[in-house]
Amino acid sequence: MDRRKFLIGLPLALSACAVEEIWAPDDVVARAIYRGDGPKHLTLYTMLNVGSDNGAHTSLLIDASHRVIFDPAGSFKQSRIPERNDVLFGISPQLEQYYVSYHARSTYYVVGQRIEVAPEVAERALILALANGAVPKAGCTRSTSRLLRQLPGFGGLRQTMFPDKLMKDFATLPDIATREYRENDADDKSVAAARINAALTETP
Repeated sequence: MDRRKFLIGLPLALSACAVEEIWAPDDVVARAIYRGDGPKHLTLYTMLNVGSDNGAHTSLLIDASHRVIFDPAGSFKQSRIPERNDVLFGISPQLEQYYVSYHARSTYYVVGQRIEVAPEVAERALILALANGAVPKAGCTRSTSRLLRQLPGFGGLRQTMFPDKLMKDFATLPDIATREYRENDADDKSVAAARINAALTETP
């Protein structure tokens, strides 16, 4: 698709999209909270097409006073992971890996770009994610880049609609640790979702 035509038509498309409001109860969120060890950090996740390398989705793991994933307009839903308007709570390293595995399959791969940040920067990112509200379809990269640009040290990133562009901009930041995740699952995320849900159900 021509990107100019995409951008011209996008406002109408977004205005027509109904945004699903999700708000997990306080007690459910409180039970799920996970606090990580080590330096505070952000990890930008980008899902890319195996054949074209075009970006398909953007999300941001935030390791602050507790760990969440800001997953705007995302499709990852699990009973063990409470959500409030595109913020997923209780993201332990195991659940982070499940999240990545859900998206990596025969037709898409995932790039994770981790950067260590000061605790106050991580906390600011968490506050912004919680205040953002639910994001319409196709708005994942726009909302993530807008959030990042409000953080100290990230103002040079361009606001963009395209996941691969944000990934390339993010790569110019200092001391980025990059990992690539590939799996050979069938191109049906419901299969991965069922497998992950079964594994979580078995976990005490």
